[in-house]
Amino acid sequence: MSLSTAQLLRGLTGLTRRLPVQRAQIHSKPPREELGTMDVAVRLTSCFLCFLLPSDWVLSHLESYKKRE
Repeated sequence: MSLSTAQLLRGLTGLTRRLPVQRAQIHSKPPREELGTMDVAVRLTSCFLCFLLPSDWVLSHLESYKKRE
């Protein structure tokens, strides 16, 4: 390693030592309202419908997308 490269690396590591580290201020409290079984079921079903069904459609029709017509 040349002298200038060593000085450059030392300068870069010196900058990281002086940067302040931000820490997350997370405070947890109990929920205001308990979620019912129906609420959880509706939300999980909507997540399934929104995210998994379109990707399933694309993967199941992948061969038809590959064909050039």
